[in-house]
Amino acid sequence: MTDNPLIRLAGLAADWYTKPIDQAVDTAVRKAALDWFATTLPGTVRAPATLMAAADLGTGPGGGQAICYVGGDRTSPRRAAFLNGTASHTVEFDDIYRDGGYHPGSPTIAAALAVAHDRGLSREAFDRAVIGGYEAGCRLASALQPGHYEFWHITATVGTIGAAVAGAMLLGLDRDRIAHAIAISTSFAGGHQQNLQGQSMVKTMHPGHAADAGLLAAYTAAAGATGALDSLHGPLGYALATGAGAGNWDAAFYGAGDWTPITRMTVKLHGCCGHIFPALDGLAAMMAQHALTPDQIAAIHVEGYGPTKTICDRPDPQSAQEARFSLQYCLAAQMILGSVRLAATEPQALADPRIRALMPMITISRAEDLAAEYPRRRMARLQLRLKDGRQIDHFQPTRHGDPDDPASTDELIVKFHELAGPVLATGEADRLARIILDGDTLPDALIAAPAAA
Repeated sequence: MTDNPLIRLAGLAADWYTKPIDQAVDTAVRKAALDWFATTLPGTVRAPATLMAAADLGTGPGGGQAICYVGGDRTSPRRAAFLNGTASHTVEFDDIYRDGGYHPGSPTIAAALAVAHDRGLSREAFDRAVIGGYEAGCRLASALQPGHYEFWHITATVGTIGAAVAGAMLLGLDRDRIAHAIAISTSFAGGHQQNLQGQSMVKTMHPGHAADAGLLAAYTAAAGATGALDSLHGPLGYALATGAGAGNWDAAFYGAGDWTPITRMTVKLHGCCGHIFPALDGLAAMMAQHALTPDQIAAIHVEGYGPTKTICDRPDPQSAQEARFSLQYCLAAQMILGSVRLAATEPQALADPRIRALMPMITISRAEDLAAEYPRRRMARLQLRLKDGRQIDHFQPTRHGDPDDPASTDELIVKFHELAGPVLATGEADRLARIILDGDTLPDALIAAPAAA
């Protein structure tokens, strides 16, 4: 077996050309596709995807049969991948590979659908490419965490590699050519934390760029271009250059050949940053268990792992994007609105005085024992102080939707209809869900005449 992690990742992906797809893997890839459409379609009627669709990006619509869901036209694969990948990350509902802190679906499925539609490929070819793209991308994300995430947005960076693998597989490249696609894509991969955490539309565009750049890597590898095959682990390679040291390759290849990452995905059931989820789940449990109402609460303190504090401690968010990354806002919104879904970041909610009144009561700190378990475990401790003097403590050991507390298929279907239904023509949501979950053709999401979003 090769000691070169890049070659090994390429081989694991290429195995999915012929490897039997058992029921668990088949179910997982279908759920991933449904979840991708659930999170993508509401983003197709929001900026920045709508801005980019109307702009001159230097390519024009181009010739091609790839479906751009931002407007419903046929276009070139790379343009479709960019716009669809951007839309898929807009409302913060895209899937998570917990152990890598990575959203694989946004770039990988955007890239795979673009090539599959453009070339008229089979559903099976699409499914296998998605599985292979998740295999390589998720395992690489595990190798780079947690150091890489300090300065880099891992969905933007590793998403480029996942998209390159999926694209390369749909172009029919063998293991060696897939390896070169990975090597090439490491030089195309970017996206830093300042544009994730700052006032910017760029974070949303990160997966779009990853899908586009990944396809560029795949197409160039198909044309015969080569990359340095030690570009991941070499002394000047991607792992070292992006803060991951030599790379944790033992973590990357844990269970390789025995299970594939797409079967261990997290479904997001809250429309905000996943680092807030343990606190949201813990607070909901406490409110229900003790029959509490918001007016009884004097203070809430949350202890979390590193990014809970560094990314999500935002006591006064002003925009929808900031609100999705504000633990204070999301906990207050859940108490007032009952959930953190699309409505929680609409202008009316952002200005709701009831939510704003609760936010100053909520504080956050980093707990070193919880931080030591990140990224494999996402936990929180909550302390509620009530106005009557009582104090209630709660430890939240996981997030609902993670592999150890998975979302049900019914919950995923409800999420799909809630998020995607308003964007689609009447009856289209039911048809699309049936095709994705039970059909043998490529999902197409006919949204040429969508209902009002």
